[in-house]
Amino acid sequence: MKKRVLVTGGAGFIGSYICESLIKKGYYVICCDNFYTGNRENLTEIVSHKNFELIRHDITFPIYLEVDEIYNFACPASPVHYQDDPVQTIKTCVHGAINMLGLAKRTKARIIQASTSEIYGDPEIHPQTEDYKGAVSINGPRACYDEGKRCAETLFWDYKRQHKVDVKVIRIFNTYGPRMQKNDGRVVSNFILQALTNEDITVYGDGQQTRSFCYVDDLVDGILLMMGKNDFSGPINLGNPTEISILKLAEEIIELTGSKSKIINKRLPVDDPKQRCPDINKAMKELKWQPKFDRKEGLQKTINYFESLLMGEKEGG
Repeated sequence: MKKRVLVTGGAGFIGSYICESLIKKGYYVICCDNFYTGNRENLTEIVSHKNFELIRHDITFPIYLEVDEIYNFACPASPVHYQDDPVQTIKTCVHGAINMLGLAKRTKARIIQASTSEIYGDPEIHPQTEDYKGAVSINGPRACYDEGKRCAETLFWDYKRQHKVDVKVIRIFNTYGPRMQKNDGRVVSNFILQALTNEDITVYGDGQQTRSFCYVDDLVDGILLMMGKNDFSGPINLGNPTEISILKLAEEIIELTGSKSKIINKRLPVDDPKQRCPDINKAMKELKWQPKFDRKEGLQKTINYFESLLMGEKEGG
């Protein structure tokens, strides 16, 4: 019998790639999204496929389905979106986790939680290992997402201990690629759009803060490997351990686009981490996974995507 898989947040940036990969594996995929940040256009390739079903639903409310696996990826992930309605962000993280874990408990489904490097806050150790407990503000503007995701992880471990649910937890670091949203305020999409339109590129602070960027195809490979791994729940870091300063990233994007943009500096946002980089030794050992894409190759694919997006808007008037 065909495996039935639920992907919450399946019309989002990462979720849509997971849906496509699962369809290719021959699974029956149920995509659940409330379209707060998800986009139907991300599903163009598979929306009419006989093994694909799309449900408009908010996971802060229970949903009753029969499934074998659950990918819980529903939650706005960029500061612009999760700070817009912080109470709803916490509800999505916490109530959403309770509802999906309840579904997994009832159907005996394996469930994977899309946690985040944000649970480490502004880290005091570098790079971050999975046993690091984090340095997170509980009352800052980012706390709704950071603490919401931390609480969701706690719920996953408690459902595992108390109800024997087959859970998995991945911590996703900065990810980029086609289908990123134009207006999500993330550094890669911001810089690319500013460069393509020859606007000044906005670097917050002095630009020496560092991030590591993982191309979306690499990330999805890691997620699928984790879901298929028996007798290992995690947590596990998934990201690219190659670090780059924000200033250097801006310079790379100017070079790749041939832009006339100049770099300008603005004040650093509250609680913005100084550094963020995964230790992926556990992923390498347990999943035999590590990123393959070169950053410039991934950036070029992302630039091409945004170029065609801007071209389409121009033609559409």
